[in-house]
Amino acid sequence: MNPFFSRNIGIYGRLVRGLTGLALLLAAYLSHPVGLSGTLTGAGIFLLFEALRGWCVLRACRIKTPL
Repeated sequence: MNPFFSRNIGIYGRLVRGLTGLALLLAAYLSHPVGLSGTLTGAGIFLLFEALRGWCVLRACRIKTPL
């Protein structure tokens, strides 16, 4: 496997990303008439992917994150 996609966050970071992803999907559902739902849905799905995979794109790019 490519080292870029290797696991680089712990359980706390995964939990925070998962909850944030769910919150963004809920916000997308509630903002459907406003027109932001596509952007919020995309961001929520990406955060859920990061949480399930245990991978953070910022850390993979060598950017330090607090979680």
